[in-house]
Amino acid sequence: MSRQDKADRAYDIVLFGATGFVGELTAEYLAAHAPEGLRWAIAGRSEKKLDALRERLPGGSEIGVLTADVADPASLRELALHARVVATTVGPYVTYGEELVAACADAGTDYLDLTGEPEFVDLTYVRHDARARETGARLVHAAGFDSIPHDLGVYFTVQQLPEGVPLTVDGFVRAEGTFSGGTFNSALTGFSRTRQTVAAAQDRKRHEPRIVGRRAYAPVSAPRFAKEVGAWAIPLPTIDPQVVQRSARALQRYGPDFRYRHYAAVKTLPFAVGGVAFVGAVFAAAQVPPARRWLGDRLKPGEGPSAEKRAKSWFSVRFVGEGGGRRVFTEVSGGDPGYGETAKMFAESALSLAFDDLPPSAGQVTTAVAMGDALIERLRAAGITFRVADSR
Repeated sequence: MSRQDKADRAYDIVLFGATGFVGELTAEYLAAHAPEGLRWAIAGRSEKKLDALRERLPGGSEIGVLTADVADPASLRELALHARVVATTVGPYVTYGEELVAACADAGTDYLDLTGEPEFVDLTYVRHDARARETGARLVHAAGFDSIPHDLGVYFTVQQLPEGVPLTVDGFVRAEGTFSGGTFNSALTGFSRTRQTVAAAQDRKRHEPRIVGRRAYAPVSAPRFAKEVGAWAIPLPTIDPQVVQRSARALQRYGPDFRYRHYAAVKTLPFAVGGVAFVGAVFAAAQVPPARRWLGDRLKPGEGPSAEKRAKSWFSVRFVGEGGGRRVFTEVSGGDPGYGETAKMFAESALSLAFDDLPPSAGQVTTAVAMGDALIERLRAAGITFRVADSR
């Protein structure tokens, strides 16, 4: 489906889950930064809550309101038919997300989410990638702190290195911030579904075509002291390396043999050990339903850090890229990673899909493949830093 075919739809962007914690932040960002002529709507289950949100937003009278429920597939199909781009914050996505992906794939509507759930991404690839390719829909997952700084940061780093040679990139994440109830409960859900996550990954491998004549991989390495950044490097078990690997598989610019490793950068060894122990304890507790429910009740979906706490939060991802006799250091950095900057990344991604002159793509694609340079320029203009720190 061409952009012209979708131009007759009522809205350029529909934000589903707009009354949730990150949804409200995204709605506020869109309202404050909407380009002239943007046709957009907020959507969710409660018309009362949506109307209240619209009243609080600048230019609210121009913002549409649509009601839809994840338990009502017909309402999601109707939602998809009204929009050129649907951006959803409704998670955990493995529980609540698939029907909306299916609706967008069928309608040829671009789809955007904030998932960090590998199981969900693999399931939607197997079930909906082929249909999306038929209709021209772009299904873009992980369009927040998971995984834009890492996916676009590696893309940016690769552009600083020679073409046509083997390349390696290591990413080192540092951040100061807190997370919302929705994020915490999504993590608990993922921790409790290890068997299903492995099965979904294996099923994807059976369906995914192999690349020929090239290699792109993202191995999990042992913890180490990384002299290049002066910190302990602890492997991060997030979706980010998988997203980077998929970008590398799809784009020839990553060279004939590409490797990416993903770490948390921790200054002291005791802190590193403590962090690993904490994640291990939460993972173990998530395997026991009563403990998982107890943890989930400590920070419920819809709750999140205050504006004051978000204002003090920040992130920095340092990349070390090598290839063809060249070594380059780059950095992507910004403010509050989980919420302020995630809302910014999410909204700018939706605007990019709706309005930018992008390379042709369809099906399940990453932010680097779908938007690449255009999204980097948008994020730079919005205050997120992409820079070459050093090279030799």
